[in-house]
Amino acid sequence: MAGFVHKFDHDATDIALDVGAGRLTARSAAEGFIARTLMKESDIQAFAAFNRELVLEQADRVDRNPEKGVLAGVPIGVKDIFDTMDWATEFNSPIYRNNRPSRDANSVALLRQAGAVIMGKTATAEFAFMHTGPTRNPHDPSRTPGSSSAGSAAGLAAGLFAAALGTQTAGSLIKPASYCGLYAFKPTRNLVSLEGVKPLAPSFDMVGWYSVSARDLGLIARVLIPGLPKYVAADRRLKLGFCKTPYWGMAQPDVQQAVSAAAASLAERGHDINEIVLPSAFETVASDHQLINDCEGARALRKEQRASAESMSPPLAEMFERASGTSWETEVVTRYRLASLVSVMNAAIDPYDAVIAPSCAHVAPIGLAATGTSDFIRLWTAFGLPQTNIPLMRREGELPIGLQIIGSAFSDVKLLHCVEILSAILDTGYRSALPE
Repeated sequence: MAGFVHKFDHDATDIALDVGAGRLTARSAAEGFIARTLMKESDIQAFAAFNRELVLEQADRVDRNPEKGVLAGVPIGVKDIFDTMDWATEFNSPIYRNNRPSRDANSVALLRQAGAVIMGKTATAEFAFMHTGPTRNPHDPSRTPGSSSAGSAAGLAAGLFAAALGTQTAGSLIKPASYCGLYAFKPTRNLVSLEGVKPLAPSFDMVGWYSVSARDLGLIARVLIPGLPKYVAADRRLKLGFCKTPYWGMAQPDVQQAVSAAAASLAERGHDINEIVLPSAFETVASDHQLINDCEGARALRKEQRASAESMSPPLAEMFERASGTSWETEVVTRYRLASLVSVMNAAIDPYDAVIAPSCAHVAPIGLAATGTSDFIRLWTAFGLPQTNIPLMRREGELPIGLQIIGSAFSDVKLLHCVEILSAILDTGYRSALPE
């Protein structure tokens, strides 16, 4: 283990409170993260674009503004499929080299208005699909940090910023969180605006974010989901469903053991745990999601393919080939099959405050090209449900394993509340177990 993982002595909430109260300047906070970036970025390669002077200019504007905002001075990484007016937005594609948007994506604008400092653009897979970038996992640089939001996850785990924006169409947010030992939150579909975000598969594309604490997830949620109410709980004892999913047999033994142990720990602390077994009809959800993802991706990127097919990677070419071999009738039948399961899924999970499940089938694989299956994540993403990742306790030197926490549609506030309760039991500060 190379030991790149940062020892977090404060999270985004701490920074915002300190800058807002005048105990810390946004510039000082930014300078600390800049110094760490200059020291570690060559090993991690989390950034697609980074400019020290742009970062400090933003921080100085925050310091001059008497209204600091709820994210005052918080350095945030932004996945390079979000438009930014001061950095190029290139989607990890030569087709968009030095592409300069005229304005920020909605999510980026909201973060800035809340006082956040954008640290730079983080590396992504080509068009947020499969062809990965150079980013390495800070826990072990010989291993992948995950799929298309990998730069955001790896950069946060390495301490290059205090929070990060990502997206998820299949497993691109939760998987890197699991591999890198982070908290992540993907809200219910359509709660966060996708304006200014390059589309891939509109039926599934969703904005999400990473943090190093449960409370930071809620802090950012209240910025990116305007009008999100507070949750008032009558009882801190939760009723939780434990869903091993149809893919449990794919999981490595240590993943099965860690997730089962987490469920047992929660039961020991007084939470009501009941196993959920989904009907066999859900065994096709992952493949159905993939088919629709391919068809919508081919449509979303058709203009690029027609103009510059030679500049696209082999995985993207394979997506176009699969889509072209899928008949209209097959796609429609697949969509109807997924739609028919919505009420079944709702009936299965609605009785619970939240559902727990594995985030991934394995720890981060060796190598940078293959990121492993996303089936444990697709199962819930296919229905637009809110999803989170909690990093589970691991012994020193072991790779992270994630526990996925899922809510019913539009139960986002309750889900964030559940994550705060569960994290107090399950999170042990794993990131600080590795040497600086």
